[in-house]
Amino acid sequence: MSLENEFLLFIPSMFHSSTISYKALLCFMLFMAILAFWLAPGGLGWALSKSKTPSFIPGPPGFPLTGLLTVFTGLTPHRVLANLAHRFKAMPLMAFSVGFTRFVISSHPETAKEILNSSAFADRPVKESAYELLFHRAMGFAPYGEYWRNLRRISATHLFSPKRIAGFEGFRGEVGLKMVEQIKALMVENGGVEAKKVLHFGSLNNVMMTVFGKCYEFKEKGDGFELEKLVSEGYELLGIFNWSDHFPLLGWLDLQGVRRRCKTLVSKVNAFVRKIIEEHRTKRVGGTLADKETLGDFVDVLLDLENDEKLSDSDMIAVLWEMIFRGTDTVAILLEWILARMYARVYGSVPASFCAIMRVKLHNTFLMWTLLLLRHFFSLVTRNNWTLGGPTPEC
Repeated sequence: MSLENEFLLFIPSMFHSSTISYKALLCFMLFMAILAFWLAPGGLGWALSKSKTPSFIPGPPGFPLTGLLTVFTGLTPHRVLANLAHRFKAMPLMAFSVGFTRFVISSHPETAKEILNSSAFADRPVKESAYELLFHRAMGFAPYGEYWRNLRRISATHLFSPKRIAGFEGFRGEVGLKMVEQIKALMVENGGVEAKKVLHFGSLNNVMMTVFGKCYEFKEKGDGFELEKLVSEGYELLGIFNWSDHFPLLGWLDLQGVRRRCKTLVSKVNAFVRKIIEEHRTKRVGGTLADKETLGDFVDVLLDLENDEKLSDSDMIAVLWEMIFRGTDTVAILLEWILARMYARVYGSVPASFCAIMRVKLHNTFLMWTLLLLRHFFSLVTRNNWTLGGPTPEC
């Protein structure tokens, strides 16, 4: 073979070899870039952020792209996060990512207290379900600013003033007596009682009187039954792990149907609450309560402040709707947890089903003296429960 032919053969082979090397180099660089993002402190969400906060906050990098996604799909994410914080020596603060969402958590009581008392906490990101359910216009998720400060002042000065709380004390006693009678009847009929269900309905009725000024019977085909369905679905939607919160591209698809369900629920909530607001307006004379000595409910308070605080009907609906959520399950869970603690003191342990599904069947004798104790010494028992441990189950 001539030298000319050898040279012609060498050029294509050299060109082919350089092409392969170029592709290999690109693949290697891409792999290293992904690896760098993956191993960045805090994971992918922090790596893509302009903030350099996690550079001095320890935390696990998690898996590529998904981060610590598996933590929140388990049954006890609080325990997993606590173990991770201990392993990475990040008890005060720990940074990590879930998808493109940045997280900072604290497993230290004093640090957590400082965060919760900071105005910066008001500007935390809002879940899609919370936004769609109007909570971005209520105090829990409204951004820090004049509107948020007004809501906080209204709550402290008017909605939860000592006079107003004391004014509903008699009704709270009635609700407690009704719960005792209902539990006694269920114990006689079934030999056991699902405590959470009774406490939930009792707590919901107490909130309804405080917020809307009326009681409900939670029977089928009634306003109370409809309201309880709205509240239960709202809790379910807020508790769903929504992929759209952490992977923006999936938000367009709404694979879990969260946005669609939220919009359907909000339309029902708007109709329900707006109807109650209009009923209150028709009872007023010249824009004020006919009987000025009567202690009005939350709707009356907001209507009195409607012009001064420039509150629209949408604002009032959001505030009232949030009050229902804040005051129902929080109280029911606290009461159930107190019962479980007292049960453990008497019988040595809490039934395993309590930790699994938040349900406890109470012994008849124990139930009677416990409810009697709660009726007369509720404040003392509650404070003692918080001293022994948190206000919610540790399981």
